[in-house]
Amino acid sequence: MSDRGTRQARSLSTQYRAIEEDGKKIIEGYFAVFGSVYQLWPGATESVAETAFDGALADDIRALTDHETRLVLGRNKAGTLELRVDSRGLWGRIELNPSDQDAMNLYARVERGDVDQCSFGFDILDEDVRYGDDGSVHWTIKSVKLYEVSVVTFPAYVDTSVQARKKDFEQIQVRKTQETQNWKARTKERLSKWH
Repeated sequence: MSDRGTRQARSLSTQYRAIEEDGKKIIEGYFAVFGSVYQLWPGATESVAETAFDGALADDIRALTDHETRLVLGRNKAGTLELRVDSRGLWGRIELNPSDQDAMNLYARVERGDVDQCSFGFDILDEDVRYGDDGSVHWTIKSVKLYEVSVVTFPAYVDTSVQARKKDFEQIQVRKTQETQNWKARTKERLSKWH
């Protein structure tokens, strides 16, 4: 089971757009895509289930730049961040503040194609884990508490997220080893009673 005390983030390259609509500068795109398999490290993968954001969008969620809490682009409670789930994933639309120079600079970078990745910050509430006969492991995130979505410069999994998963994997391996040792001890005990 995942370390629930570790806030995590997942990132991906996506089709992001910077558009101008009714005089407003907007950034929109997908922050998460359902069913896509992300490689954490060789033999360890993860995907996001269609149920992951069920009930999560009613919370107070911010749109940030690079997960920086000081670089707020929008907020759903303020009506400047719209989030919705469709069959593809978690889609978002951020209405930027024209008086915020950081936001305007980011808009220009997205418009030029210099920045085209997105991410989301969350806690895992429910997940499934599947082990392959080849030693591989796959996690499916089924439910999250969503804190923020971010437009990010660099995609891929941040180190803290990979470390959290490696810790999960190590704990699973320890449990499997303990279960195997316990089974061997019980079997040996039963066999010794027969002799």
